[in-house]
Amino acid sequence: MPPSSSTTTSPSPNPKTRFPSHYDTPSISPSVRLVCEILTQASTVDVESALSTSGVIPTRDLVEEVLKLSYNSPSAAVDFFRWAGRAYKLAPYEWNLMVDILGKNRMFEQMWDAIRSMKQEGVLSLSTFASVFGSYCEAHRYDEAIMSFDVMNMYGVRQDVLAVNSLLSVICREDKQMMKALEFLERIKGSIPLDGDSFAILLEGWEKEGNVVEAKKTFGEMVDRFGWSPQHISSYETLLITLIRKALAKEALKFLKVMKGENCLPDLKFFSNALDILVKQNNSTHAVVLWDIMVGSGLMPNLIMYNAVIGLLCNNNDLDNVFRFLDNMVFHGAFPNSLTYNMIFQCLIKNKKVREVEKFFYEMIKNEWPPTHLNCASAITMLLDCDDPETAIEIWNYMVENDILPLEVSANALLVGLLNLGRLSEVRRFAGEMLDRRIIIYEVTMHKLKNAFYKEGRTLRDKYDSLARRWKISQI
Repeated sequence: MPPSSSTTTSPSPNPKTRFPSHYDTPSISPSVRLVCEILTQASTVDVESALSTSGVIPTRDLVEEVLKLSYNSPSAAVDFFRWAGRAYKLAPYEWNLMVDILGKNRMFEQMWDAIRSMKQEGVLSLSTFASVFGSYCEAHRYDEAIMSFDVMNMYGVRQDVLAVNSLLSVICREDKQMMKALEFLERIKGSIPLDGDSFAILLEGWEKEGNVVEAKKTFGEMVDRFGWSPQHISSYETLLITLIRKALAKEALKFLKVMKGENCLPDLKFFSNALDILVKQNNSTHAVVLWDIMVGSGLMPNLIMYNAVIGLLCNNNDLDNVFRFLDNMVFHGAFPNSLTYNMIFQCLIKNKKVREVEKFFYEMIKNEWPPTHLNCASAITMLLDCDDPETAIEIWNYMVENDILPLEVSANALLVGLLNLGRLSEVRRFAGEMLDRRIIIYEVTMHKLKNAFYKEGRTLRDKYDSLARRWKISQI
């Protein structure tokens, strides 16, 4: 039978955020909305009387939907539940919803009243206790969650490994409760044989806490108990990720090689996740080893993964591996894109690889992935600093002819670089063309031009003055 009227006492305050209600759910039936409105007015109306005169006929679908939307009104939900129970025999799922509502609102005495009624009705199940475990753990009452497990058999529900895993998972989800979970497991594992899921749950908890020592112990016990098996690969992956997150990539890679030998290699998703962590750690050395294990096992990395590792290698100026990876991309069906080329181009510029920059620039435009305007500006500056004005001018001309916009940064870099090389006639020519194209020449650039031209005598001074007049007009 439904919980008695004694269950309608007010719950203790719930510190969690408000549960979803009918206000948040526009697509509900008029009957459900009407009942929910009645329940929200529980403090001012007699809920059961209002329901009885509402004209609403309780059905299984209506009761389930109303209960799902009534977590914010637990006492009124009990009244509604009792009212519905007079019309038809309530199903186990509806009972479980009621238990969950009471538990989530920390009405634990009333929750147990409902459980005792469920026992009389013969509708108790593991799902009921799973809800109880979750409610107690959310309230940080872990000992009571464990005590609930201990009394399950008194209520006719088996204390099997599914029940163990159900409790274990909710404890492990909470912060800093892994030792409580381990204590529970140590106590019961002699009487209830654990399965792979038990160890998987523990490993996920150790990963969350970053506890490498306990993760390795759990992993070792798992392998001792079940041996190596492809069905446990997700658990092995959890250990590897735990090690990598704690900057123990070298140890993780040793485990990975053993796994490969045991025919338990993870899938591409694991390698992608592991690579992301190594990229964030700027760990190019172990990223390359991880990558070689992956491709050596026949897995096909995608473009996103290639760009991630190439970006990492560029950050570490490992140009030999950069070009090795670039050359291998097409063999895995991952064709380089603008990001790929521009990361490598930027790395070559940063490392002042003059000849390589020139060669790679032509490769980029041949493959129709031109440099960005900022990379062009950086290349022009570097090439002029390294006394290669011809390639710098080639890049500038390409930018102008192909509208690699905006042009201002590169334009000013070209003028200043040529100026530093003493190539004043080219400076004057390019400056004139830039003004014709209404490209902005910075005031600081014009000041540098003035100083250089004025030092060369009256002829060049007059040429600068002519440029300056045009520049001033362009500023209007």
